Amino acid sequence: MKTTKARDIMTTNIIATKKNIHLTEVMALLLRNHISGLPVEDDEGNLIGIISEIDLVNSVFSGNADGTTAEEVMSKAVFSFSPETELAELVQVFSSKRLRRVPIVDKGKVVGIVSRRDILREILKRYI
Repeated sequence: MKTTKARDIMTTNIIATKKNIHLTEVMALLLRNHISGLPVEDDEGNLIGIISEIDLVNSVFSGNADGTTAEEVMSKAVFSFSPETELAELVQVFSSKRLRRVPIVDKGKVVGIVSRRDILREILKRYI
């Protein structure tokens, strides 16, 4: 039986932002794409953080969302995984760390995202 890996279930149409983008632009990206968080990349396209709705909610009431950058409020401690990571490991980390999404990274570049929804979709496949 084939073991399911991150590469088998990840979303590959990545929406990411650069570190110097203002929070108003990040909010617009999240809302326009119906997502709750996204990777933040440096100028070379390497993963440096994640910014989520809660990061924005916790910071935008300062009144300076158009003068604050993604890098200033993003989460820098990011759980990321290789495309070869097995589903069982992802499930364990999602559960123990209460994650919503994790970037899938190859050589420092984000190549996919696995969300709770991706995991649920894969588990449901086993029942139908």
